[in-house]
Amino acid sequence: MTSLKTPILTLILSVVSAVIQTLLVSYIAYKITGHFDLAVGLLSFFISFIVSFFIIYYLFNQVIFQKIDRLYLLVKEQQPKEIPNTEFQLDEVDSIDRLEEEIKKLAQERNKEADQNRNLDSYRKEFLGNVSHELKTPIFNIQGYLSTLIDGGINDPTINVEYLKRADKSVDRMIQIIDDLETISQLEIGTLELELETYDIAQQVKDILESLEFQASKQGIRLQPAKKYDKPILVKADKFRIRQVLVNLITNSIKYGKENGKTVVGLNLFDEQVIVEIKDNGIGIAEKHLPRLFERFYRVDKGRSREQGGTGLGLAIVKHIIEAHNETIDVESAINEGTTISFTLQRG
Repeated sequence: MTSLKTPILTLILSVVSAVIQTLLVSYIAYKITGHFDLAVGLLSFFISFIVSFFIIYYLFNQVIFQKIDRLYLLVKEQQPKEIPNTEFQLDEVDSIDRLEEEIKKLAQERNKEADQNRNLDSYRKEFLGNVSHELKTPIFNIQGYLSTLIDGGINDPTINVEYLKRADKSVDRMIQIIDDLETISQLEIGTLELELETYDIAQQVKDILESLEFQASKQGIRLQPAKKYDKPILVKADKFRIRQVLVNLITNSIKYGKENGKTVVGLNLFDEQVIVEIKDNGIGIAEKHLPRLFERFYRVDKGRSREQGGTGLGLAIVKHIIEAHNETIDVESAINEGTTISFTLQRG
């Protein structure tokens, strides 16, 4: 609906101006002639109204609304890009209303950004705490083993070699954490270049399932493809990085699977993409954890996660690798029903 604020305001100001001018002219005429002439008063009012209307209309449109439009464009530039409204509109939106609407939108966006910054600051503090904790554990272990050896344990054949092995294992864990952090940093700032090639992902999945079969059997988990892939399924991706993604996701499904459970890997063609799906019937993940599942060091069950090993960075790396391919990853899960993680790749 067309806004009536501007024309009504113009009319009111024009009438007020015409009344003032008419009273002034009538007063001057009365002083000169000694009587009031109604015809002169009406003519003066009509002329004053017409002149005032056009002057005020010009000022509104050429001075005030031009400045308002410039302000609107400046505010609009601060807004994120949106899909334009394609509805056919016959009515002209009042500039003041439009500016007011955009200022409200801008204020809402700034409030959202402030909330996001507060959340990011909270995540940053949590991340630093997690890094400190993850590194502190192996460092303290190494310190304890070395102190024992220095205090005379080096001469005790029952513990010297065992403690050295444990210290070496803790060093390996520290190296793994640092390597994973470096990989994430490179992926985030874009310095890690992907080596794209066209290859058969069906064969890659088969090879990975075979290599993880022994680990799965110890957990009582069956690994299998969703179906037998007789023909190659070609994708264009970084083969090494996608292997890293698949190994991480399948290993997770083994760690958190149920005894005598199964993990199924499916490959589905959709337009110009291949959808890779890793589905298990394991313990599942509560809905409240899903939004943060791919954060660095985020653990659903901190105690059990550390017992199972890993740095807590695997899923964060997975997400960054998929996003580096300009593809998407999604997770669906329910407690005691299992988890399904799917991601897309470009068809080769």
